[in-house]
Order: sequence, then structure tokens, then C-alpha cells
Amino acid sequence: MFQIDIVEQCKRNDRKAQLKLYNQYCHGMFCVAMRFLKNEDDAEDVVQESFIKAFLRISQYRGEVTFGAWLKRIVVNKCIDFLKSKQLKTVELNEGYMHVAEDEDWTVDDTVTVKEVQQAIGKLPEKYRYVVQLFLVEGYDHNEISEILGISSTSCRTRLLRGKGQLREILKSNKYVARS
Repeated sequence: MFQIDIVEQCKRNDRKAQLKLYNQYCHGMFCVAMRFLKNEDDAEDVVQESFIKAFLRISQYRGEVTFGAWLKRIVVNKCIDFLKSKQLKTVELNEGYMHVAEDEDWTVDDTVTVKEVQQAIGKLPEKYRYVVQLFLVEGYDHNEISEILGISSTSCRTRLLRGKGQLREILKSNKYVARS
């Protein structure tokens, strides 16, 4: 059965089709949530809430992107909402005055593992961590990240540049960055 057929059945509230989609995507979405939340219980809760939201709003799915990409965006937004709700106090920084600088130099020693990079990303301040994770790990572009986080494209690029710089310093302090 093709994915689009399953989605159409889900739009008709077919529970078996919903279970098929759930089984197809639950592990992958759990991995996405774990990269953000670092806690299995929280990740499971967010994934469940994301599927509930997806099934409640599946009529809004137009097929412009794959169902997995559409669902992943819901999971990412739910993770960010969850993390924001856990924050006691947040400070908004107006980054509109900052100029965009491009830094495509990203050299890391070949011995660095993905896990080590992800641990280093976890040490970044929140505003940089989300942008770096969405860009480097999840593969979103600047426009998508700007939309997800509700920030300007300029702020996104600035945060990514600064976040990658801090990430490089963290990796360097752990002796993971390749020597130039």
C-alpha cells in the first residue's frame, strides 16, 4: 500500500491506517525528539502528542512535502514548545541590527563521532543550540529554521554563525577540531 493511500485513509479516520503510519514513523520521530530533549520519557510524550496533533490535523496535509517531513516539523515544534515551557525565564535579544556573515569553513577532525558533536551541541546556549541542531543535524535551511523558531532570516544566520563558532571552540577544547 502506498503512503498516500494510507494518508488518505487516515483522513477518513481509519484507525488501522493511523496505526500503520504510527508504526512506520514512531522510531524516527522518537530519535528526532531525543536529539532535542535528551530524556526518553519526555521524548515519548512529545512524540505521542505530535502524532495526536498530526492525526487531528491530517486534513491540512496537502502532500507538498513527504508525510515524514510534515510530521517531523510537528515533532520539532512540539520539542521546542516543550523546552520553552520548561524554562523559568527567557530573555529576548533583538538581533535585527546584526549583519549577516557567512562562514562555510567547517573542519572537524575525522576521528570526531556524531555523538561527540551532538554532546557539544548540547552545551551550546539555547538560542544557538536550536539553530545549530536544526541546521547541522536535522538538515533544515535558514528559511525553514526562521519559520520554525519565529525569528528573522538574519537572526537565524547570525545565530548559526555564532553557534558554529562556539561549537568549534567546545570541540577544540576537547581536542576534536582539525589543526589548520
